[in-house]
Amino acid sequence: MSFGPIRRTPIPFEPESGSDALAVMDGLSGDMADLIVGAAGCSPYLKSLILRECDWLKMALACDPALSCAQELDSLADCALPDLSARLRRAKRRIALLSGLADLGGVWSLDQVTGALTDLADRATHTALTALVAEEIRRRKLPGKSEDDAATGAGMVVLAMGKMGARELNYSSDIDLICLFDEDAFAPDEYHDARAAFIRVTRKMCGLLSDLTAHGYVFRTDLRLRPDPSVTPVCLSMDAAERYYESLGRTWERAAYIKARPCAGDLAAGARFLDRLRPFVWRRHLDFAAIQDAHDMRLRIKAHKGLGGALCVDGHDLKLGQGGIREIEFFTQTRQLIAGGRDPDLRSPRTVEGLAALADKGWIPPDVAEKLTAHYIEHREIEHRLQMVQDAQTQTLPTRPAEMDRIARFCGLAKTDAFRTRLLGRLQDVSSLTEGFFAPDATECAEPDLSDHAQDIVAGWLAYPALRSDRAKQIFSRMRPKLLTQLYTAADPEAALAQFDRFLGRLPAGVQVLSLFEANPQLIDLIVDICTTAPRLAAYLSRNAAVFDAVIGGDFFAPWPGTQALRADLAARLGELDDYERQLDAARIWAREWHFRVGVHHLRGLIDAFQAGAEYASLAEAVLGALWPVVHAEFARKHGHVAGRGAVVLGMGSLGAGRLNAVSDLDLIVIYDAAADAQSDGRRPLDARSYYARLTKAFLTAISAPTAEGRLYEVDMRLRPSGRQGPVATSLPAFEAYQRTEAWTWEHLALTRARHVAGSPDLAAAVEAVRRRVIADKACGATIRADVADMRARLAQAKPAHGLWDAKSGPGRLMDTELAAQFCALASGHHACRVEAQFQAGQRAGIIDKPAQELFLSAYRLCWTMQATGRLLADSTPDIAALGETGQNLILRAAGADSVDALTDLLQSRAKAAAAQFDTLLLQSEPRP
Repeated sequence: MSFGPIRRTPIPFEPESGSDALAVMDGLSGDMADLIVGAAGCSPYLKSLILRECDWLKMALACDPALSCAQELDSLADCALPDLSARLRRAKRRIALLSGLADLGGVWSLDQVTGALTDLADRATHTALTALVAEEIRRRKLPGKSEDDAATGAGMVVLAMGKMGARELNYSSDIDLICLFDEDAFAPDEYHDARAAFIRVTRKMCGLLSDLTAHGYVFRTDLRLRPDPSVTPVCLSMDAAERYYESLGRTWERAAYIKARPCAGDLAAGARFLDRLRPFVWRRHLDFAAIQDAHDMRLRIKAHKGLGGALCVDGHDLKLGQGGIREIEFFTQTRQLIAGGRDPDLRSPRTVEGLAALADKGWIPPDVAEKLTAHYIEHREIEHRLQMVQDAQTQTLPTRPAEMDRIARFCGLAKTDAFRTRLLGRLQDVSSLTEGFFAPDATECAEPDLSDHAQDIVAGWLAYPALRSDRAKQIFSRMRPKLLTQLYTAADPEAALAQFDRFLGRLPAGVQVLSLFEANPQLIDLIVDICTTAPRLAAYLSRNAAVFDAVIGGDFFAPWPGTQALRADLAARLGELDDYERQLDAARIWAREWHFRVGVHHLRGLIDAFQAGAEYASLAEAVLGALWPVVHAEFARKHGHVAGRGAVVLGMGSLGAGRLNAVSDLDLIVIYDAAADAQSDGRRPLDARSYYARLTKAFLTAISAPTAEGRLYEVDMRLRPSGRQGPVATSLPAFEAYQRTEAWTWEHLALTRARHVAGSPDLAAAVEAVRRRVIADKACGATIRADVADMRARLAQAKPAHGLWDAKSGPGRLMDTELAAQFCALASGHHACRVEAQFQAGQRAGIIDKPAQELFLSAYRLCWTMQATGRLLADSTPDIAALGETGQNLILRAAGADSVDALTDLLQSRAKAAAAQFDTLLLQSEPRP
């Protein structure tokens, strides 16, 4: 293999300036000779390396440059500590020379150049660390450690930060390191001796790498990224670092840890530390407050470095100045911090990869990512040329014309003016693309005229907990004009303002939510829409404001994914966590976001009440299906498993029928299969009955108990055999026997809507077979009509209609028509669970005719639409006027009515007709066997 073809245009520089370097490289000609002359002519540093390492370079140019670099690094493996300083510096000279030439000749890409320099930094740091740790062990300064432990740092790890951590190391860069040790690797009484030894190792390691000797230096080292560097030692315990970040960690430190990776010593311990630190770096909510932090940080850097003022190429800081490298990195890292907690695909430590991922996930436009990527690569290449000249850690462009000429030639341009124009255009473009993202919108917007009452409401906002901090007040003052303007576009501005006041007053804190609104103005439209239409949803949001994250998560308005996909997604998310309590919290967060999604889609008219009902039921089924194995696994850790087909969870009532509203609870029963004398095989064994009873209670707790993230659902198990007096879990034989010999007709009616939602698929098939047999057998019962009539009368007495707008209770309304559907299913012996299918079964069996079926369905559809829409808007709807104008309009549109009076007439006429039809149906003779 060879050095490879020179793909870049030869450096347009006077040949004489590098001719002495070519003289020692006899035998070179053509492109390679031009490259050597140009490099030596532009860079005194490269010229000195060429002259010093000419013999090695001749051999290296005949090989693959990556292989030559790898061989040089491998030669460090057996180097003794006294010789290590010189050998490390020789490796630095050779790899710096070869990577510089490969860069200038276009043989390597920017990634390959920075990768080679980072490999050198990694190997040098690890070699120095392990050699020094071995010395401490030989001196018996590291208690309990042997020579074998030196290879992994004896519990010490070095984290590469910054560009080294991202494998983007500059040509002449310092390396940012954080040195830690694992306190768990030592007994408590050994801690202080180990700590002292690791501090010595760190100081000696930094000297070994950064001291300038006759052989040069390896890398300048910077340890100031560690926690509170002014007071902490250069190497500290992982526990101390964790405690610092948990209590005092700042946004810039979170951004720094995007690029962190273990590079030397105990890499496994370093990986565990970073894993524990993940919640600090990657917040579970969309962290738009990080934008303001990054903006403030940029302003402080510019003020400290004196980088303000008009953009000018001469003397411009290519890293920290306007339109420079840091602006692109901040832009990328801040967006990663915002969304990376929710999407691990956005966590790349590398800038170019991060931009590509952000574009792929819709967080930035693709053309912006392409432009910033191109600018970043060219900025970094110019940065390398600046540093190659004298091996100086600089990003500042020259001010002297001759030096600017040198850099232009070094970058392959014969005309300095063309270099200036091109670079200035790139700097301006970067500034334009990034500044609008960071800087708060200063556009003035006039506030609407407010009534005295409205002014009093607005004046009281500053006393709310959400606006307690100065930062929250600043954000809110910027967005207040736009917010008030949007509120006053509502049909009833005063009512909208009052509802937003209730929302704001319930928020426990405001910086995150207000930052979210400021960065995403479309959310202001949404919250205004919710406040003016759905008070119940607004109240829910004030307690769970983090669900706004989902709105801008990329696929909020995509089609419903289906139960199986949802269950798999939640199961995968729970599988990433190894703590049961965290799993329960994660399930609640996940379910809240999807629940909110259904509500917003319904509110915005993207789906109707029936599709919303199906999606709420699909969500509940996905949650139950994903959570059951998690609860079972946690329970089995103590009690083991019981032989048999396991257990199933049946959804009853509305869940079984596949249609829930926004506030529905869940009717469930649990059936298990195990021998009567079976025992579980865990360390605390239980008999089968006790096992499944306690497992069921654990499952109910997992669903309905309030945790730090609230509860999932209210659960009702009164539909189980024998109701409240029966066991919470029933064996399959007992279930079948009860249904055949003891159950009342109302229990058989409930069975018509029983459906498997979680647990063993094998047992589910057996339970379904029992359900179908029982329904078929009971179809010919002699007292079905009389029993249903009695049950209907009891319901009418126990749950009368609460006003004209109660679409649920009352003759011919929701509960009544659902009871008619269940009667049709039971009387026809059909297994259908959904209301429409049950009426269809009754029609096919001759129990009702086609007109009666349509009459029932007409009443049911109207009542479900009103009930589901009303429950989205408020907890109850005794009077439609209480919903306000926008709420009324939403129900009217959903019901297809032009006015409140028209809807009144429609509801009364359909309910009356359905009730009369049900009366007629129950007065008919019982069907013959």
